Amino acid sequence: MNAGKLDKRITFQHFTLVKKDGFSNEVWEDFKTVYAMVRTISGREFYQAASVQNEYTTRFVIRYSAGENIDENMRILYRNRTFEIVSIINDNERDETLTIMVKELKNNAN
Repeated sequence: MNAGKLDKRITFQHFTLVKKDGFSNEVWEDFKTVYAMVRTISGREFYQAASVQNEYTTRFVIRYSAGENIDENMRILYRNRTFEIVSIINDNERDETLTIMVKELKNNAN
């Protein structure tokens, strides 16, 4: 992996329970910010995904890190846009990079 291609900052968020003034509230909280390569799905891939009802719109490639604890219950913030994580792939099972397939949430309510 060419490190120069990891030139975009993305932030992973996780859903957490916050207690304040005796009340519990569930909120999205920043978990980790990393450099990533951002790839939108090509036209051909888009139509193939649509044919099987998938809604992948983008994929992020990040460095693999042991104990990273990133999972499908998180979301990603990138350039004031919010993405739901659909799948996380350990590329070629080499523990070098992770490809994260996402779909953009159109209603970017935080």
